[in-house]
Amino acid sequence: MTQLDEALARFDKLIHSPAYQDLAWAQALHEQMAAAQLSPGGRAICPVLRAHLVTRRQYDSLHKTAAVVSAAMDRISEQALNDPAMLARLQLLPAERMLAGVNHTHGRATATTITANNSAAGQFITGVSADPPASVVYTEPLADLFYDSAPMKELRKRYKFTRGKSVKKLLQSILSAYKGQGKKKFPCIGVVEFRQSLKAAPSTEAVLLAERFRASGYPAEVVTPEQLEYRNGELKRGDFTIDIVYRRVSAQELLVRADLNHPLLRAYREHAICMVNSFRAEIAGKLSLLALLSDEAILAQFPAAERKVLREHVPWTRFVAGMKTTRGAEQIDLPEWVAKNKDILVLRPLDSGSDQHSFEGSALEQPMWERALKTALRSRYVVQEKTQVEKASFPVYQFGRLESRDFRVAIQPALFGGKMDSAAAAVEDVTSTFSLLNGLTPALILEGAA
Repeated sequence: MTQLDEALARFDKLIHSPAYQDLAWAQALHEQMAAAQLSPGGRAICPVLRAHLVTRRQYDSLHKTAAVVSAAMDRISEQALNDPAMLARLQLLPAERMLAGVNHTHGRATATTITANNSAAGQFITGVSADPPASVVYTEPLADLFYDSAPMKELRKRYKFTRGKSVKKLLQSILSAYKGQGKKKFPCIGVVEFRQSLKAAPSTEAVLLAERFRASGYPAEVVTPEQLEYRNGELKRGDFTIDIVYRRVSAQELLVRADLNHPLLRAYREHAICMVNSFRAEIAGKLSLLALLSDEAILAQFPAAERKVLREHVPWTRFVAGMKTTRGAEQIDLPEWVAKNKDILVLRPLDSGSDQHSFEGSALEQPMWERALKTALRSRYVVQEKTQVEKASFPVYQFGRLESRDFRVAIQPALFGGKMDSAAAAVEDVTSTFSLLNGLTPALILEGAA
């Protein structure tokens, strides 16, 4: 039994011991989450009662992998903007290409999130978000709550755990991007997001982010694109001048509701604002970028050490289209090959933030898989080689009872300037993709464990 297994077993033994049978600790955690605004709409962001534990070796390995993959994505993104054939393979919409082409000095993603499967078979990067990791505003206070919970205090007498302070890193990366653009004015920050209606309240994430920025001494407001004006070279919401835009809207969302003369886009094109992340960073949110990073012809341009990391940690990915392509040394007709190899494949929407469904071949009968493939051919999808998903048991407090439930776990490291600082874990109830128990829990590092 590894030290990690021992720590998990000891935690489980603790919470089922007589000292914890009244479940006051579990009720207290739920109340603390609600008090810290970690249960927007009455539904807890974190459905479980324990952080996801990883070893220092696992964390450091993911840190190195994320740095190489992030740098490779930046390099390929820049190269694609100067190579029409490569750019076409990214499948950007015309307006996305135009906005990505705006030459901002802070073109690389200032802050982003990757999704990794961390299992016995290895670590695999299966997706990247083009959006700044708003979840850090949840996972940092959650990590503090779990770290100081009664069972963890007892566990910490025997084991040492480390937690991240990612909101501070997020602000540092935002200010670094602002200064990198040559700006010297003390900045005001606008957290920009759409709402269902003008009378709707801002999201809890946006409110918490603005509060944290203000607590650090920087004026910050939550605004909607409809409230923005651009006049005399300044982006404004009423009397509030915005120097840094913390963007929580995608280019697609914005252009569905507005045109290229929108105040936000004019300010962006004229370099009147520092946008985090810039629209160029949206390239990283396309899974087609992983198709380029799993293409041997493109990998050949990377140094040997980086090629090794990319081959080991980026699963084979291709944009779904009627075409011939390669898989290793083999030439394949993509639709025909995908149809015949469902058990090792997953169909995923091209855009990381899409509300379209993913299709896992091994979970579908052949006729359903073929229908899913037809949907993918008509829409904007990639096909990706299936990777092993980690599963773990977590304690859950529901209806006054404590029970253990099995979850699929995907690690989501937060990257600032391409460097990983902390990580959350997306937990998904194995019994249902749409379970109310799906959510996030922070990752804590078990120090000294192999």
